[in-house]
Amino acid sequence: MPLHPRIEMNPAIMLGKPVIRGTRIPVEVLLRKLSEGATERDLLDGYPRLTPDDLRAALAYAADTLSHEETVIPDSPTPAPKA
Repeated sequence: MPLHPRIEMNPAIMLGKPVIRGTRIPVEVLLRKLSEGATERDLLDGYPRLTPDDLRAALAYAADTLSHEETVIPDSPTPAPKA
């Protein structure tokens, strides 16, 4: 997976969850707030240490993480035999 200089994972910080480097702000929290309708301005106002580049890094990290996941499509159920 590509390195993201603005994202760090350290077992001593937030149990190793990905956070914005130099903060304890988890990437997951930022993504969740964005998904709930928060704007970039809302997040920057709510977390004064964040920068627009930090938010873009969180989105890029999430996209890269998803692009490397394996997708498993379950088999379709077998129809019951007709009597």
